[in-house]
Order: sequence, then structure tokens, then C-alpha cells
Amino acid sequence: MIEYSDFQCPFCGRFARDTKQELLRTHVEKGSLRIEWRNFPIFGEESEAAARAAWAAGRQGVFWEFHDRLYAEPRERNSGEFTTTKLVAHAKAAKVADLDRFREDMESDQAHQAVERDLEEGYALVSPVPPPSS
Repeated sequence: MIEYSDFQCPFCGRFARDTKQELLRTHVEKGSLRIEWRNFPIFGEESEAAARAAWAAGRQGVFWEFHDRLYAEPRERNSGEFTTTKLVAHAKAAKVADLDRFREDMESDQAHQAVERDLEEGYALVSPVPPPSS
């Protein structure tokens, strides 16, 4: 299963806290399902920052831990919850080993390109019209 999500989406958050946990227990742990993640930041700058931060956490092998921290509770959209400072704090709590590298990776061209690829892939699945340019 490929999941396209935005860290600010309340429905995605509910899926992460409830449905995904059930899928992990009933299917992933038994080997009948694999879940892949794609960033689909549609709610603005904070969504994009969270997506790049998740990518950076993944570079150090703790994507899912970081993912679970960002979705741990419902958050108000575009309210300052995903500033760089707060994302670094989440990274620290998720056991990202090298926070300096995390910061660099989060702001890198590679992070921007990776998130853009996911977004384009998602849009291509639902519409023959290309997504708006960033």
C-alpha cells in the first residue's frame, strides 16, 4: 500500500493514529502488507517543511519514528506547529542521531526534489493535468 499524506491533514493523522496501527498488527507484522509513504504536502509551507523534515529523518533511518511523533496528536493547521525549531525538537525526540545533518538535509535541494517528486507522482495518479509549479 502506498500512502500519500500531509502531516497537517486531520484525516491522515487519524489514519496514522488508528487505522495504520491496526494494519501493522493485522497485516504488516504477518507479512501480507507493506506500507510505503509518499509526502503529499498540500496545506502550505508548514506541510512542506514537515515533509522535508520527514525525508531528512529517513536519511538517518528513523522516518517512522519521526512520522509517529508528528501525527501523535491532532494539530491546528498552519499554526506554527511545524517551524524549523519544533521539527528539530521532534527529530531529537525521535532519536535522530545527527541533528546538524538533519538540519542540513531538511533544507537541501535533495529534500526539496524528493518532496516534489512525491507530489508530482501523487497528482499524476489522480489527474492527467500536471500539478501547479512551485
